[in-house]
Amino acid sequence: MSYSANRGAALRLFIFIVLAVLLITSALGFYWSSEPGDEFPLSSKTEARLKVLKNSKITGVATTSALIQVTETLLQKPGGFLSNDVLPPGIWLDNIPNWEYGALIQVRDLSKAMREAFSRSQSQSSEDKDLAQAEPRFNFQNNSWVFPASETKYEEGIIYLQQYLDRLVDEENRDAQFYARADNLRYWLSTVETRLGSLSQRLSASVGQRRINTDLAGDDAASQSTPVADEVEVKTPWLELDDVFYEARGSTWALLQFLRAIEVDFADVLEKKNAVVSVRQIIRELESAQDPIMSPMIFNGSGFGMVANHSLVMASYISRANAAIIDLRELLSKG
Repeated sequence: MSYSANRGAALRLFIFIVLAVLLITSALGFYWSSEPGDEFPLSSKTEARLKVLKNSKITGVATTSALIQVTETLLQKPGGFLSNDVLPPGIWLDNIPNWEYGALIQVRDLSKAMREAFSRSQSQSSEDKDLAQAEPRFNFQNNSWVFPASETKYEEGIIYLQQYLDRLVDEENRDAQFYARADNLRYWLSTVETRLGSLSQRLSASVGQRRINTDLAGDDAASQSTPVADEVEVKTPWLELDDVFYEARGSTWALLQFLRAIEVDFADVLEKKNAVVSVRQIIRELESAQDPIMSPMIFNGSGFGMVANHSLVMASYISRANAAIIDLRELLSKG
C-alpha cells in the first residue's frame, strides 16, 4: 500500500474519531442539560436515612431533609455538579450551571436562616454546632474544580446537616432544636422576598425599558453615595438572557421544595395565622414556573410582539409568588 493511501486512511480514521467524539459529547451534553424534577437523585446512605424519617412528626425534620435533598440533587443529578467542569461537555454548557447557581443561592439562604433563626430560641442563645459548620461550606465558591473542589465543600456541608438531623430526632439529645415560630419564618421569607424581587427585575429587563429612579423614595432625608439620573435605562445584555432565565428556574425549583417542607413544619403556625392558603398559592405559582419548556431555545420577543418572551413569562410567575410572600409576611406579623 502506498504512502498516500496510508495517509488517506489515517485521515479518514481521524475524522471518524473526531465526529464520533463530537456526537457522543453532544448527546451527553443534551442529557446533562435536563433539569431535575421532583425525583431526588440521592446517595444510598441519605435515601436510607430519609426513608426512616419520612413519617416523623418531629418539628424541623421536613425542612432539614428538604435542604439535604436539594443540595444532594445538585451533586448527584445527571452529569453531577457542572458549574466547575473544565472538560467537555460540561465546559460547553451554561444553562444547567446557571440553574445550579440559582438553586445554590436558595440553599445558602435557608442554611443561614437555620443557623441564625430556626435553631435558636432567641437572639442571645447559642448557635447549633453542626449548622455553624454547614452554612459556611455552602458559601464556598461554586467554580472551584480542585484544591478543594466545590463538591467537596458542599458534601461536607451535607454531612453536618445530617449530623444535625440525627441529633434532632434523638429523643435523648436536647441540644438540637428547630423552633417553628412566626418570627423565624418571617426572617427567612424576608430574604426570599429580596431574592425573588431581584430575579423579577432582571427577567423583566430582557426587553429593556426606561425607569424612574425610586432609590430614595419615601424618605426626604435619605441620601446615597453618588448621584444617579432621574431616569435610568435598564436592559439585560443579550448574551445573558438565558443565564438569568435558568438561574430563575433553579432558584424557584429549590424554593418550591423548601416551601413544601415549611408547610409541614410550620403547619400549626400557619393554621393559627390563617396563612395556609397563602403558602399554597405561593407553591402553585412556583409550580407554574417549573412547567416544561417547549421551545429549543429561550426567546426574547418584545412585550407584545409576535415572538414569545420566556423571561417575561417567568417574571410574571415570580412576581405573583413574591407578592404572595409579602402578604404572607404581613399575616405572620399579626397577633
